[in-house]
Amino acid sequence: MSNFWNVVGFTVKNKIRTKSFIVTTVIIAAIMSLGVNLPFIISQFTGDDAATESTVIGYVENEAPQVTDALTTYYNNLGEEADLQLAGYANEEALREAISEGEIRGYLIFEEQAGQAFPAVTYKAETLSGGSSVSLMSALQTVRNDIILEESGLTAEQRAALLEPINLNSTQISTETGTETVGGETGPSGLAMGFVYVVIILLFMGIFITSQLIATEVTSEKSSRVMEILVTSVAPLTQMFGKIFGMFLVGTMQIGTFILVFLINVMLPHNQEMLAGIDINLSELDPMLYVYAIIFYFGGYFLFATLFAAVGSIVSRTEDLAQALTPVTILSMAGFYIGIFGMTAPDSTLIQVASYIPFFAPFAMFLRVGLTDPALWEIALSIGLLLVSILIFGWLSAKIYRTGVLMYGKRPSWKEIRKAMKAYKI
Repeated sequence: MSNFWNVVGFTVKNKIRTKSFIVTTVIIAAIMSLGVNLPFIISQFTGDDAATESTVIGYVENEAPQVTDALTTYYNNLGEEADLQLAGYANEEALREAISEGEIRGYLIFEEQAGQAFPAVTYKAETLSGGSSVSLMSALQTVRNDIILEESGLTAEQRAALLEPINLNSTQISTETGTETVGGETGPSGLAMGFVYVVIILLFMGIFITSQLIATEVTSEKSSRVMEILVTSVAPLTQMFGKIFGMFLVGTMQIGTFILVFLINVMLPHNQEMLAGIDINLSELDPMLYVYAIIFYFGGYFLFATLFAAVGSIVSRTEDLAQALTPVTILSMAGFYIGIFGMTAPDSTLIQVASYIPFFAPFAMFLRVGLTDPALWEIALSIGLLLVSILIFGWLSAKIYRTGVLMYGKRPSWKEIRKAMKAYKI
């Protein structure tokens, strides 16, 4: 047992001291920090004036006065939230001159349409990119509705009732327990979807990054002949499981670092306004969802870690490692994409079938647990199959590892591996 913890400690210390690990962690942390603070950084370059001043849009005075007056009233009612202002000019020549002098961004031209209550509108500007046209379209739509409703003879109360948005409440029910959970876009359902999304990404990072480090570590020790020294003092199986657990700790520390960096940046004063309108309360989630997140994260990691370690043990050169890992990498990526794209249809046949396939279950079943209401026996069956698969593939990987670490030269065929495995009992 002491040798196991020696391998774990050696693996952790050896990996966190490497330049590649430190540089990768720092770069990813820097990118995360940049991404979180990007809106604030952009606002600093644009300057305070650009951030507070509204874009000015011109129009010809006395042209469609009903529409221009209504547009002016619309933006005035928005107050400080208004992103556009309107200014009247004598004619189109004056508007063009105002654009060249930088007084306005663009201007509107109105043309009467026969048989239509609302004129045709053309927006002219030197640069059509940006949000001006989008804002104008929304404002014109509102103004047109108001004008048409006003001319229809409806009372103010009737017009207000017609324009009042519909409030659709959503409730998630459980046919097994009879419970009901009230939720909406910002309620438990939306929070659960965000939580499931984050866990799926973290699991993929743990598998794709950390497990590949295991295979790389084993192959590097073989190629440098260090493995021949290690096997004289530590049993190959102790090495394999020690490296798997050690890399698990390394990966957990790295992911924990990224989460800490993200939280520190989000909690900075200039980012507090962004969080002010977001009501996030993790206590609204079912506590069992956290338990299932831990179970499926651990299960998914250790299942793939044993496979990566086995493949790494049969490769003698790091140049050949990527090709040898391709099948296992495809399995992990398939599970990730099933989980991500299945979020729009968590009850689909594909997700239900994938939730019982051990390689995909950590993604698919956790998706179902978070967004739907699978029966307890379904969850238990998925977890049971996952645990049995870990034992089976762990035993098989141990035999491959025990054989592969001392096989040098070209990558052995499966026939050669099976023949060598028969000589060793586990």
